[in-house]
Amino acid sequence: MLVAGFPAGSFQTNCYVVAQGPGEACVVVDPGQDAVEPLDALLAEHRLTPVAVLLTHGHFDHTFSVTPVCDGHDVAAWIHPDDRAMLADPMKGLSSEAAAFFGGRLEMREPRSVEELVDGASLELAGLTLRVDHTPGHTRGSVVFTTDTPEGVEVVIAGDTLFAGSIGRTDLPGGDHAQMLVSLRDKLLTRPDDAVVLPGHGPTTTVGRERASNPFLQGLPVPGRGL
Repeated sequence: MLVAGFPAGSFQTNCYVVAQGPGEACVVVDPGQDAVEPLDALLAEHRLTPVAVLLTHGHFDHTFSVTPVCDGHDVAAWIHPDDRAMLADPMKGLSSEAAAFFGGRLEMREPRSVEELVDGASLELAGLTLRVDHTPGHTRGSVVFTTDTPEGVEVVIAGDTLFAGSIGRTDLPGGDHAQMLVSLRDKLLTRPDDAVVLPGHGPTTTVGRERASNPFLQGLPVPGRGL
């Protein structure tokens, strides 16, 4: 399996491509600000053909380039319905202070084709099976995507739900800290320690590393495992 990515734009949002291997179909995850050119270079380097764009949530630093990428490759964007409105109106996900930085206006539009994600669904795309888990907390419609390597290791594309050493902020519109803790407990900490976490910002980590050292996860009870 091929997983590659790069940090895009001033927010350094991680954009990923996932495929069975070089020269194959792929999915693109979270094409953010200024992601089009580096994404095109990455696709050319590995001879990949996008078949879908997956969005972990609706914040514009993760969706800024979704329309040119989707419409340019004639593929659909997949997003949870609770965050879909942010595709056309990113101000819905910003604080009043952040909105003022952009003059209270940031014009975007939906791609021509949008599909809505359902909790627990399995997406069969690019020869991959990707499980969808709804993880509200950072936004109402945050999700994580999980696929398995041929060796059976889980690869979790976590968006802004879980970072190396931290978790996503919950103080923006639609954020909820209590929900975030439930999502982390029920949807992330239940996974094996060797599960690889690809976060929306910052370096790759593992569930085991975060379970042991992430200060936001200490003391969270895990179903079936106790404290």
